[in-house]
Amino acid sequence: MIAFANLPDLAVRTLGGSVVAASDESFAAKENLVNPWAPAFRPETFGAKGQEYDGWETARRRPDADGALGHDWAVVRLGLPGVIRGVVVDTAWFKGNFPPYASVEACAVDGHPSPAELVDAEWTEIVPRSTLKGDAAHSFDVGLERRSTHVRLNVFPDGGVARLRVHGEVVPDPRLLTGLTVDLAALENGGRVVECSDMFYSAPDNMLFPGQARNQAEGWETARRRGPGNDWAIIRLAAPGVVRLVEVDTGHLKFNAPAAVSLTGADTRSIALGAAAWHEVLPRTRVQPDGRHRFRVSGERVVTHVRLDIHPDGGLARLRLLGDLAPDGERLLTSRWDDLAP
Repeated sequence: MIAFANLPDLAVRTLGGSVVAASDESFAAKENLVNPWAPAFRPETFGAKGQEYDGWETARRRPDADGALGHDWAVVRLGLPGVIRGVVVDTAWFKGNFPPYASVEACAVDGHPSPAELVDAEWTEIVPRSTLKGDAAHSFDVGLERRSTHVRLNVFPDGGVARLRVHGEVVPDPRLLTGLTVDLAALENGGRVVECSDMFYSAPDNMLFPGQARNQAEGWETARRRGPGNDWAIIRLAAPGVVRLVEVDTGHLKFNAPAAVSLTGADTRSIALGAAAWHEVLPRTRVQPDGRHRFRVSGERVVTHVRLDIHPDGGLARLRLLGDLAPDGERLLTSRWDDLAP
């Protein structure tokens, strides 16, 4: 397994990623690069532009009057800015029309820059010009220790790429969180599932995605438990804080929702996770299928991690833990933001 594969895809459409510009998209749309599903292909599906591909495909380049061939490119705005740990350039189904080489660059620009403004950004190469094969996923480790907001995929000279995956660690902007009630578990704020009992059907990080799940595959679902016990997941919060409101959403889970849920919390700032003293945040509470459940909790203790237990098994669409950052939690987010600034 690739070392960075379990990290969230910062560029995927479901986390807000967008392909904001491309040099060309004559055969297939640039937006396909960040689709969340695996690339698909249906042979002999010819439209006005030729065979249809679930990816981005440019026209064949020809040398200009000076003999220069040039290359194609696409700029992706990361849905969740962060530190990029790895990139996957996937040429799935492109067998005779893939680019022979590709490179990737990254930049960090605050605010909401236009494509024209990104042209003058300070771009840093994170994947050097590398050889590609057709119908294959190419993984590249990235060693840039700073926050990025955009990436630029360059293909030499032209051709098709099905997906661009940009895996990394979310770095939230503390200016948007400090002093406010926030979702301490949200992936976009830096929350992550660090351990779980089972992820047979889908990954537990899905519970922490923004928005509502569109189907049961967009949440976390475990296999059917046949023995004793129950399934569980441990969430590392965005920063130390106090949980005030718990929202458990079983949307679309009509026949596979858990019968009940419970939450415990721990503060691991001075001890290891395994040695932490866990305390009750939400007692074992019955939940219903396909619905949102909100519970106000009388939390006064600062926690860094929350353990969600589902009884006995099943799935959740979303988990929200609304609360307040502790003072040292605010300082931690601000310090990390400053350390990873370009």
